[in-house]
Amino acid sequence: MIRFGTDGWRAVIGEDFTYANLRRVARAHGELLKEKGLKRVVIGYDWRFSSENFAKEAYRVFKSLGLEVALSDRAVTTPQVSFGVKYLDFDNGVMITASHNPPLYNGYKIKDSFGGSATAQLVKGVEERISGEPEDIPQTELSEEETVNLTEPYVDRLRREINLSLFKEEGLRIVHDAMHGTSAGLLSKVLENTKQEVLQIRSYRDALFGGSAPEPVERNLRLLMDKVRACEAHIGVANDGDGDRLALVDERGRFVNTQLIYVLLLLHLIKNRDLRDGKVVKTVSTSFLVDRICQREGIPLEEVPVGFKNINEVLLREKVIFGGEESGGYGFPHFLPERDGLLSALMILEYMLLSGKRLSQLIEWVFDTYGSAHYRREDFRVDERKKLLLKEMIESPPDRLGEFTVDKVITKDGLKLVFGDDSWLLIRASGTEPLIRIYAEAPQEVKSLRLIELAKGLF
Repeated sequence: MIRFGTDGWRAVIGEDFTYANLRRVARAHGELLKEKGLKRVVIGYDWRFSSENFAKEAYRVFKSLGLEVALSDRAVTTPQVSFGVKYLDFDNGVMITASHNPPLYNGYKIKDSFGGSATAQLVKGVEERISGEPEDIPQTELSEEETVNLTEPYVDRLRREINLSLFKEEGLRIVHDAMHGTSAGLLSKVLENTKQEVLQIRSYRDALFGGSAPEPVERNLRLLMDKVRACEAHIGVANDGDGDRLALVDERGRFVNTQLIYVLLLLHLIKNRDLRDGKVVKTVSTSFLVDRICQREGIPLEEVPVGFKNINEVLLREKVIFGGEESGGYGFPHFLPERDGLLSALMILEYMLLSGKRLSQLIEWVFDTYGSAHYRREDFRVDERKKLLLKEMIESPPDRLGEFTVDKVITKDGLKLVFGDDSWLLIRASGTEPLIRIYAEAPQEVKSLRLIELAKGLF
């Protein structure tokens, strides 16, 4: 049975992610669009194995249904497809990608009419229509696909989204690690004819991603950390396989956790860009520093389950100035209701140039102003038995964990235990892989490590 996870349908190539199943998903998607009176669809694809061929197959299915379809003229990032929907007059978008998943996976992301991750209602409608034998689906033979250039208008718009004059006044040495993904070259394009020096690594196509998943977490960024130190760069920037996530390395070659990136972006928007009219949205796995900042600045905050589609549910009904999640996906609703790893990086660079501070100095200022926060996350593979054990804990949560008393329990996504000093622990099952994820944050590093250890002991 084909089911969509937190952002799209993902599966192992050749097992469940096949041309036959792709046709079934595309047909269900296309039929739903026709029912809604929507006609124009843009399709993009990443650098994974055979992504361009899967994209062409989806294109043929949509064409057979009588829809107007345009295929990206090159491999692109997920935010570029969302950009196409919002700014280039398309009704829906499809991105063939498995994002940060291991190389064996590919996937199908739907971008809704507003230019962001599909709503739960749209996804449910597609899932309900996935039926029939793949052989029953018409396969239109096409001599040549209609294509669209998503890159040039996207780059031009990003140059207008930043204070370009700042980038022309003072230069930074930046190492950009595309992790063999489709963000390769985009940062350089945006910063052309400025004083910024962009050094690129892992900027070519490798469907095996160098032997690991294109996920910008610390264990996968040793090369970036080494390169920053070797080149004496000011900052290292990494994006995942489809360019909607961001990770950073400071000027000393140290990994900066994604919670701190969220905090820096939020502070830049509030204090330097004066974006205060609206609320902030974070996922249940995001730093308590966000709560402290919003409380001090008098800005409403809403916490939602993991997945940017849940942030979109809020911004569709209310004004949101910023939304993001622990996984490194941050969205700027004034531009796109979508995570954008490249714009996130540009905002951090803008903050550094405006403040005259190095990345490590900005983080030190955050800790001095709002208190310290030490974050940890560990993932481990599980079978269904352990997922059932987690379900039992959610239904009957503990009031203590080891030596710590639980002050509050949140079960909107997994099991979140909150303790008296703002520290917290979250245990949840992955929506896209056979994993359980454990997250912890505390004012003291020793406590965050202890919370992870206690959580692992539950399984």
